[in-house]
Amino acid sequence: MLLLKDLNIVCSKKDILALPRKKLLINTLNAHSFNVAQHDERFAKALVGGDALIPDGLSIIKACGWVKAKSRPVERIAGWDLFCLEMERLNETGGRCFFMGSSEKVLDLIQKRAKEVYPNISVLTYSPPFKPEFSEDDNKAIIRAINEAKPDLLWIGMTAPKQEKWAFEHWDELQIDCHTGTVGAVFDFFAGTKRRAPLWWQTHGLEWLYRLFMEPRRMWQRYVLGNPLFVWNVLRQKFFA
Repeated sequence: MLLLKDLNIVCSKKDILALPRKKLLINTLNAHSFNVAQHDERFAKALVGGDALIPDGLSIIKACGWVKAKSRPVERIAGWDLFCLEMERLNETGGRCFFMGSSEKVLDLIQKRAKEVYPNISVLTYSPPFKPEFSEDDNKAIIRAINEAKPDLLWIGMTAPKQEKWAFEHWDELQIDCHTGTVGAVFDFFAGTKRRAPLWWQTHGLEWLYRLFMEPRRMWQRYVLGNPLFVWNVLRQKFFA
């Protein structure tokens, strides 16, 4: 079980910028990932085993207050926020960024947009096989591509919990010295293949509802069933854990 009160969660965007510039694994935590981690031990281990955990959702911020957690985030830091902070900083100095995940189509769109938005960043990509579990040869090929690129910033986007598990379980094999973020939907947002919720929805904690409207068939279980489950999981930890 993932205990919210014991997690070390980054409290603000300022704290993100204060993280040391070295090999660090940065994961995001939202209501859905919290729910999944209650019964997926590998996922829970991957979230706790990273170097930084950011609060991707107003629900996480409120829940930390309810259970009197040792970490009390003061602002939401979505995967998109992490992406923008890191990319803008790298663009100031110039360097290499590696995107691992998604389809060739999405990665091509990412490269084209990055040339316009972040002209000082050289973008390298790798599209892994689309399958539930990678073979040993698949993993070796992915790791080889990342290590040969020697990136200054690494993004892994294969949706949760697959991306977090993969990054954590292969972390020691990655010969890199940079921040690594597991950011899922950010690949599609930046490529323009999916639209992020308008700012009003984001600031009022309703981005989940926007995503439900946009993709009801794919998202209804995550939110219609998942949101009440999250409340139950938090209350259970507050009173019984």
